[in-house]
Amino acid sequence: MRATDRQFITPWFGKCLLLLALCGAGQGQATDLAAQIDLAKAMNATPATRSSALAEGKANSSFCANCHGVTGISKYPEVPNLAGQNPNYLLTQMMKFETGARKDDFMQRLIKVLGDRERATVALYYSDAPVIPSVAIPGPMASKGAAHFNKLCARCHGEQARGMDVVPLLPGEQARGAEIVPVPRIAGQQAKYLRISFDRYRSGSGERVYALMTGATSQIPAADVDAVIDYIASLK
Repeated sequence: MRATDRQFITPWFGKCLLLLALCGAGQGQATDLAAQIDLAKAMNATPATRSSALAEGKANSSFCANCHGVTGISKYPEVPNLAGQNPNYLLTQMMKFETGARKDDFMQRLIKVLGDRERATVALYYSDAPVIPSVAIPGPMASKGAAHFNKLCARCHGEQARGMDVVPLLPGEQARGAEIVPVPRIAGQQAKYLRISFDRYRSGSGERVYALMTGATSQIPAADVDAVIDYIASLK
């Protein structure tokens, strides 16, 4: 077991071991992303159904809170905040962990215990949580970071980096089969997590594979990456 795994599971050792044991025993279940998205929309349709789903999501996210925090503000700098996140993006990433399209040994084992309803309620719960920027005051280089962000990132992530469900395709992208939905909220995100993600996309290490992100991040000079991260992490 890696040191980071030990760090994450120690406070909830018994519960996490049980969850991992269930996965290892093959008791996890295949899930349906389209069904999860439809279910989340239905649960969010009225104040009554939304209130019930948020309460259920808080209970279902109890073991997620060990790393991502009770309200989606992460306990560890290398783990992403989930507060205010695009729910469809969260559901898509859960599916990617399940299938191995997104690689993280701990998450790939853990996510498989959540079924369609659990995932939908967890996504709604975290999307409703208030965002606290991880950088309270942007540094002196943030203005340079903002210029890179506006040129390379705002089209998909939004001008305030709050993410989108649908991003209009540019001419030729549809023919190339571009997959650019849904897009995550990155405003206020953990600075260290952003750095890890930038490095993975830029290096082609294999943990994060997405051609559009690799293309965009590779255009940012290495000396300016920290400025971009500082700017994004300070947004609300």
